[in-house]
Amino acid sequence: MSMMWKHYLLSGTVWTLAAPVALALDSAALKCAAVTDNAMRLACYDKVYAAQLPPVQPIETMEAKDTKRPVDLAETVNASLEKKETTIVFDEPSAGENPLSESALREAADAYTPLSMMYDLDANDTRGLLSVREHNPMYLMPAWYNSSPNYSPESPSRGVTAEEKFSEQKRLEAKMQVSFKSKLMEDAFKTNADLWFGYTQKSDWQLYNQGRKSAPFRNTDYEPEIFLTQPVKMNLPFGGKLRMVGAGFVHQSNGQSRPESRSWNRIYAMAGMEWDKLTVIPRVWVRTDVNGDEDDNPDISDYMGYGDVKVQYRLNDKQNVYSVLRYNPKTGHGAVEAAYTFPIKGKLKGVVRGFHGYGESLIDYNHKQNGIGVGFMFNDWDGI
Repeated sequence: MSMMWKHYLLSGTVWTLAAPVALALDSAALKCAAVTDNAMRLACYDKVYAAQLPPVQPIETMEAKDTKRPVDLAETVNASLEKKETTIVFDEPSAGENPLSESALREAADAYTPLSMMYDLDANDTRGLLSVREHNPMYLMPAWYNSSPNYSPESPSRGVTAEEKFSEQKRLEAKMQVSFKSKLMEDAFKTNADLWFGYTQKSDWQLYNQGRKSAPFRNTDYEPEIFLTQPVKMNLPFGGKLRMVGAGFVHQSNGQSRPESRSWNRIYAMAGMEWDKLTVIPRVWVRTDVNGDEDDNPDISDYMGYGDVKVQYRLNDKQNVYSVLRYNPKTGHGAVEAAYTFPIKGKLKGVVRGFHGYGESLIDYNHKQNGIGVGFMFNDWDGI
């Protein structure tokens, strides 16, 4: 038999053996395509194509290396009460369970939720350390309307500011925010905890004020922070899950000289929770920089409170609503921020954002105002 016929015979044999496997994969993939939930659909594809034989050793090795194992809080507490050694385990499907069943997919889908992917709760991102990642929303709003401009900013320790850029400001201005984070340490302290550096900068630009100051930047707030996140897992009421706990230190200031200077430092604790399409991140904080006469804004906690709650609800794969709420029950002061994001083209999104209350910017921390604007969102994380 010639070499050519041997080649054709071998190819035909391989195809005969491989065809049923390929058809089975295609059939399973079609079932995955019918899954409407984005995270469950990704988990379905992952299970289908990870199951093909023979196993690929380099991929298995990489997955084993990069997969995180969230701390099971219920198991940890029970082990402590029983004085047993604490172990960290994966939830394994029960014997005979269909790996593409709804329950199995919901468990696997945890690795594809926005909260998990935002903070690498189930697997370390392939971009590794010191890469630029999403943090707070990043947007440009060419039109932001402020119903009650703060023409005379003041604080108890710095008095009244009399700059023309405030007294002559227009109600309509532009607003922009740039934000990113970067992982400094991965699986730190022999746990699955990650150490992050974050930075957020928000500016109010009097774009439509063509007076003597020629469209000045009315205020810019700078907010660097460093924080630690620890993946956990614990069931919550109504089908919710606690996915993450964390702590951090944040500095915020506007970089101005007196009497316009505003600044404060805080340490905070936070948690990350999910109920299907709903993500909730509460934080509580304590000021660390109260220095008497050196304090630019001694009453800032009266207006900014002692924590906030960030909420996001995914309407579908392309549209989201999010909100940030603050409230001080002692003074009755607080704020509500809400936004709706929608696709425009590619990764570019549109955003409609509104604000009511105190603290839209540091210079306005004790000034109540209402604002609404429309613009463009430049990242996928819409406010969490």
